[in-house]
Amino acid sequence: MQNLSPTARRAKAARDLAYAKSPVRRAKKAHAQREQRAAIKAGTYAKGKDYDHKRQKYVDIASNRGNEGKGTKQEGNNNYKTT
Repeated sequence: MQNLSPTARRAKAARDLAYAKSPVRRAKKAHAQREQRAAIKAGTYAKGKDYDHKRQKYVDIASNRGNEGKGTKQEGNNNYKTT
């Protein structure tokens, strides 16, 4: 947890919300939800996993959020398929 001043905390919350509502993030979220519903119907959904838009499958949370052990700085502004 970051120890932020109240002003900084509000500013960060506003930035985080704006990022979460960006068209790219909304498309990724909608795509992940569609994939999750399809996986549940197919009986292949693995609870506790994240959908990786780059690899197009469910993977461990740590692997997905850590960019397969390479960190997230290199991943940057890559565009992933979000059909």
